[in-house]
Amino acid sequence: MPLDHSLPFLPVRIAILTVSDTRSPAEDRSGDTLVQRLEAAGHVLADRTIIRDDIDLICATLNGWIDDPAIDCIISTGGTGVTGRDVTPEAFARVRDKEIEGFGELFRWLSYQSIGTSTIQSRATAAVARGTYLFALPGSTGACRDGWDGILASQLDNRHRPCNFVELMPRLKER
Repeated sequence: MPLDHSLPFLPVRIAILTVSDTRSPAEDRSGDTLVQRLEAAGHVLADRTIIRDDIDLICATLNGWIDDPAIDCIISTGGTGVTGRDVTPEAFARVRDKEIEGFGELFRWLSYQSIGTSTIQSRATAAVARGTYLFALPGSTGACRDGWDGILASQLDNRHRPCNFVELMPRLKER
């Protein structure tokens, strides 16, 4: 889809959350992938952390960032699978106001082109919570590339036409 280059680019302030019981900052290639892509696009890395697969800890981190006026968007990586420890979608459900249902569907469609039916194991999801966008991607670098390149790069660019998430940001808290 086209970009309207007559509009000035508006950077989005994005926090990156890696959910993992095993990764350290030195091993967080998925988080690194997202940071590299968002910065290359001209966005601002507002914060970044790694936390374990614990629903209360994930919710506390999300809530802290949602309430931070310096953060417009949170992208998580990890914890979207089907094992007992994968609870990122459940944490998103606890904090969200509205689910963005098409995000998970579109992510799995894009991912299917890369990994086939294995994409069915992903519970990628997105939501809006108190005026902040939340996007949950699987923990693999390939999934982060698919999610960023195939969806987020354009939807987080205010110049994307015919519409994008950024142009809606001023209205997310409307009642």
